[in-house]
Parts: sequence; C-alpha cells; structure tokens
Amino acid sequence: MATIVFERLVGRNVSRFISGELDLSGMKMSVNDFLQIAIVGWVFIIIVGSLVAYGFLHFEAALAVLAGMMLSVFYEGALYSYLELKIEGRKDFVETILPDYLQLTAANMRSGVSLSRAMILAVKPEFKYFGDDINIFGRQIYSGDTMANAFRQLANKYRSTTLKRTVRVIIEAEQYGGGLADLLNQIGKDLRNQQIVQKEVSGQLFMYTIFIAFAALIGAPALYGLTNQMIVVTTKVWSQIGGGGGALNTAGAAGASFIKLSKPQISPGAYYIFSLVDIFIITGFGAFIVSTISTGSTIKGVRYLPVFIIIGLIVFFVVSGVMSGLFASLGGGA
Repeated sequence: MATIVFERLVGRNVSRFISGELDLSGMKMSVNDFLQIAIVGWVFIIIVGSLVAYGFLHFEAALAVLAGMMLSVFYEGALYSYLELKIEGRKDFVETILPDYLQLTAANMRSGVSLSRAMILAVKPEFKYFGDDINIFGRQIYSGDTMANAFRQLANKYRSTTLKRTVRVIIEAEQYGGGLADLLNQIGKDLRNQQIVQKEVSGQLFMYTIFIAFAALIGAPALYGLTNQMIVVTTKVWSQIGGGGGALNTAGAAGASFIKLSKPQISPGAYYIFSLVDIFIITGFGAFIVSTISTGSTIKGVRYLPVFIIIGLIVFFVVSGVMSGLFASLGGGA
C-alpha cells in the first residue's frame, strides 16, 4: 500500500516554515506527520461538519458546506495557535531563567574554567530543555565547531530577542577580548532589572485590563441581550396594533398626520444570530487585547479565548432571560 507523502502536497516554502515552527516549539515531530494531522483533520472536519449541519441542523446544502469549511478553518487556526503557544512558552521560560544562568556561568568562569566549560557546569535540572541545548552546544564545541556558530545555533532554537542579543554580545566580547565573567554577571543583573520593570508596568496597566475585560465580557453582551428582547417586544406590539400593515398613522386634532409608525426593519431571529456572531468577535478581540496589555504577547490571548466567549454568551443569555421575564410580567400586569 502506497504511503502518502504530505510534504509533496504543499510548497517548499510552506514545508520550511512548518519545519522552523516545529523546531522553535521543541516538538519532536516531522513535517510530514504534522501535515498529515493538519490535512487529514481538515478534510475530516469539512465532511463531518457539513453532514451534521445538513442532516441535523437542516441547513441548506451550500450553507452546510460553508459551515463545514468554517469549522475546518477554526481547526487549522487551533493547530497553529498551539504551535505558537509552545514557542511562546519556551521563549518565556528561557528569558526567565537566563539571568540566573548567566550569573552561574560568570561564577564558574571566575574559578578559572573556560567559557564553554563554565556554561556546561552552570546547567541545573530546573533549566529543563535549555540545559539539554547547552549540553548540545558543548558537544559542538568539543567536536571542533566554532564558538560563534555554536552560539548562533543555540540562539536560533528560541524565538527570543533577549537571548539573541545576549549571544551577540558574548560573541563580540569573545572575539575582541574583555572581562567575560564581569560582562555575563552584569548582563544577568540588567535582565533581572528589566523583568522587574516589566512587572511594574504590567501592574500599572491593570486598570486598563479591567476596563477592557468588563466591556467585552459584561457591557457588550448585556446590551445585545437587552436590545434583542426589545426587538422581540417591539415586533409583538406591532403585530398586535399594526396588524402587519405597512404603516399606522395617528392624526392630530387638525386632521394632519404627525406620527408615522412603521414595521421594524429587522426580525428577532436575524438580530439574535447577529448578536451571537458579534459576541464571538468582541470577546475574541477582548481576549487578545487583554493578553497584549497584561503579558505583552498577543498569541497568549488564545488561552483566554474560550473563557471570554463562554462568559460573554452566559451574560447574553442571562440578560435576555431576565428581560424576557420582566417584559412578560409587565405585559401580564397590564
């Protein structure tokens, strides 16, 4: 039985891009295996989503296919977001431990060992995969590779601007001479101070985060729920007093028409669907904006996305239910 080579189904540039993303994420998976998950899952979701929309939800054929395609787009987006979250997590971890690691390396160098040996001795179990990469770096040096090339390969394993800048400074100091131990110790102190400043800035922006979260989670869904019920009530009132006619004129004392009531231009069902779609959009953007303000990373908003959407929908349905009961009680009292 012939095996499908999924890499041949996409361009070379796409394969290279996926390979780079997999390396940065630290996933031990080939490009072909990842493409198999992406392509087979994409086709499967289109077929199953279309059948469910057509058979159970009674969509028209074109709309059912469109729904299946939309679900497949969400699936591919979830795969890509997972990769990006893995990459971001590795970057955050390395930038967190980098000050401690540099200062340990500086302490080892003061005892008289070389830079490469000091880096290997500074590896601790809590450094996890970064320690493994340092050991690979050491093997490259002992096998005859240049220090600059080994450092660049180490930096390219993470999407970290901080690590790349640190590596560039170390390479230049190694080439032109200088007190490497003091330099590494000072870089470690500067990075730790930078992390403290970032936390202080994040704390000062906390009020902006609360405001945006409130607007996305409470304000917008509540207004949509209220408006939805007002449209329902308005439609019912019109059906009772207007008889479904085009317009209802109220004449003044002089016989002239001053007030013209017309039938609502939007149906409750259409506005209900519009509200749900808009809540998805608003809460989604709210999650990404909150993530950007609080953590400095937009992609981390994917973690907040399900929670924001669920809370927004709950607020919408609760407000709609409360207002529906209120309008019903007022109508019954009348």
